[in-house]
Amino acid sequence: MPKQARLYCCCILLWLMAIAGQAQQPVRVACIGNSVTYGWGLKDPQSTSYPAQLQRMLGAGYVVKNFGHSGATVLKNGHNPYYKSKAFGDMLAFRPDIAVIHLGLNDTDPRNFPGYRDAFMPDYNWLIDTIKKINPEVRIYVCSLTPVFTGHSRFLSSTFSWYGNLQEQIRQIATARQLPLIDLHEALEHRPDLFTDAATLHPDEAGAAIIAQTVYRYLTGNFGGLQLPPLFTRDMIFQRDVPIRIGGMANAGTTVSVTFMNATRRAVTGYDGKWQVVFPASKAVSTPVELEIRNEQKTVRLQNILVGDVWLCSGQSNMYFPVSQSTGGDSILNNANPALPLRLFHYKPLAETDNRTWTPEELTRANNLDFFSGRWITNTTAAASGFSAVGYVFGLEILHRERVPVGLVEVAVGGSPLISWVSRHTLESHPLFEPAFKNWRQSDYLSQWCRERTAVNVKNASRAGQRHPYEPAYNFEAAIAKLLPFPIKGVLWYQGESDADNAELYQQLFPVFVADWRKKWQQQFPFYYVQLSSINRPSWNYFRDAQRKLLSDLDHAGMIVTSDLGDPGNVHYKDKIPVGLRLARLALNKTYHRNIMASGPMLRSVKKNGHVVEIRFDDAAGLRTADSKPLRGFELVTDQGGFIPAAAQIKDDIVLIRIPQGMRVKKIAYGWAPFTRANLVNKAALPASTFIQSLK
Repeated sequence: MPKQARLYCCCILLWLMAIAGQAQQPVRVACIGNSVTYGWGLKDPQSTSYPAQLQRMLGAGYVVKNFGHSGATVLKNGHNPYYKSKAFGDMLAFRPDIAVIHLGLNDTDPRNFPGYRDAFMPDYNWLIDTIKKINPEVRIYVCSLTPVFTGHSRFLSSTFSWYGNLQEQIRQIATARQLPLIDLHEALEHRPDLFTDAATLHPDEAGAAIIAQTVYRYLTGNFGGLQLPPLFTRDMIFQRDVPIRIGGMANAGTTVSVTFMNATRRAVTGYDGKWQVVFPASKAVSTPVELEIRNEQKTVRLQNILVGDVWLCSGQSNMYFPVSQSTGGDSILNNANPALPLRLFHYKPLAETDNRTWTPEELTRANNLDFFSGRWITNTTAAASGFSAVGYVFGLEILHRERVPVGLVEVAVGGSPLISWVSRHTLESHPLFEPAFKNWRQSDYLSQWCRERTAVNVKNASRAGQRHPYEPAYNFEAAIAKLLPFPIKGVLWYQGESDADNAELYQQLFPVFVADWRKKWQQQFPFYYVQLSSINRPSWNYFRDAQRKLLSDLDHAGMIVTSDLGDPGNVHYKDKIPVGLRLARLALNKTYHRNIMASGPMLRSVKKNGHVVEIRFDDAAGLRTADSKPLRGFELVTDQGGFIPAAAQIKDDIVLIRIPQGMRVKKIAYGWAPFTRANLVNKAALPASTFIQSLK
């Protein structure tokens, strides 16, 4: 709707010029709201509240007044109606030229919402009409609600759902009245560190500054000029076979012109500073092209761009593990060739989560979510050296087999728990995971190791709400959210070491996590993950089995086995080339539809036939042992809980175990040790997964 946006912004400009021309009177700005507007909890609201800070930003051409009333409701029948307050009367007497309304938080109170929810929109519209009566030329801005975080006492019982209901009603009001909606929720939803009061409602001075800056941008249209998302740099790769969407930020009402592949698209930036153009889907492009973006006096040219398949490589340290440290890495690096259509984007964390105390700058940037940085680079030796070995080997194999350009985006954080990669809203929406936010640095939702390492990193933090990559939702907010909604081919995931002591919780969170990412991307992309390797840590066999069981809970997913590659004493085993190749097999079979064996033997069924147990597998063609020795790793679990090594044999791609006379067997186990060298493989030499299964 570029014409509507242009008309809107032109109207604002003419209106401001008219206001300014009236005897050079300053523009009167009324900030209407509740305690957030008033500045409750701030040491000096008269100078630190958002209206006071907005006044300093706007300057002498404006008079900004704070008409916030703590506890105020939009609802006339609410427990503290705004229209009955002194602030309301003073606001009308002020006769504003601009009115910024931020009300609704207190309408979620049980005293208000249950009985009067249907009156919210009529009462909100009455407020708008009343302001317009005293100045028909007033320009009204409606604000979405600032966040309510999970520490709120009524969060799960009522506030979360009622809050969402009122947010939607406010959007409807803005749309119906054709009023601009200032998105204060988006501005602060990822900054819980700035909400330090017990009710988790009131931002501190820095939070008030963000509100002021956001309102300033909407009022003036100054969004800082042309800006592009992190993935838009030279040497980038666009995903093939889907519409190519190019967007970003620019000053409101300005024209953005984009030229790509001999076509030009134009967009007029909306009142919110956002713009987007869409080019048709393209087949793979191996000959570099240029992208040119013009806005006002600025021109950005991104060169050496290809179109192919983009894969996201994410997780924790074993995904982060670089080519240079991997077994066989030297030979890979010797063949790195920048002319190959393989492009790498390493979205690298500012600070490693190693055993040290972070600097003040690192702590500040972690709070500001300015924690990841990177750009697309070509396949040079230096670029490949520091890139994920798992991801890089995968990408090379796809490139060579499919003959299409491949882009790899690496976003991995050593030691990070799964919960740090899930969006805040998804976690808040789930009764099992919402409590994870409360006192998270002492919470059992994180392993003891994660809690201890966080304490070391943030030891010198001055803020009680210091952010960290192990915090629930942090990596989503600081990294993943900034990549959205750039289309991708699929996800490679290697993570779980930090969650291995709580396999049951992980088994419930993982499907939520996968669904979350797919919803955020609006893509049902394939999701391929790595089962943990072998190591002498007591819980790992249980965790590996939980990962295996997850396959039945997920669509368009696959898992590779690495138990044969692990090191008994080192979580960071070096033999990463097979991991990348096995992931490539999954993708070649499931995504690219190649006739290739996708994975190792996966348990299908365990059945007792007399005194013989028959164990059947999927992907079992050519079942054999990896070392040509007798089968190892099968055990019989008795009714007394004992694990008895079993003599197993292979016949017609079925594993057979004879139960000794008089033994009462309840379960069959395979590879049931944290560190295992069980040796069952298929004809592709791919290993079978750990499992334990009840005997029927």
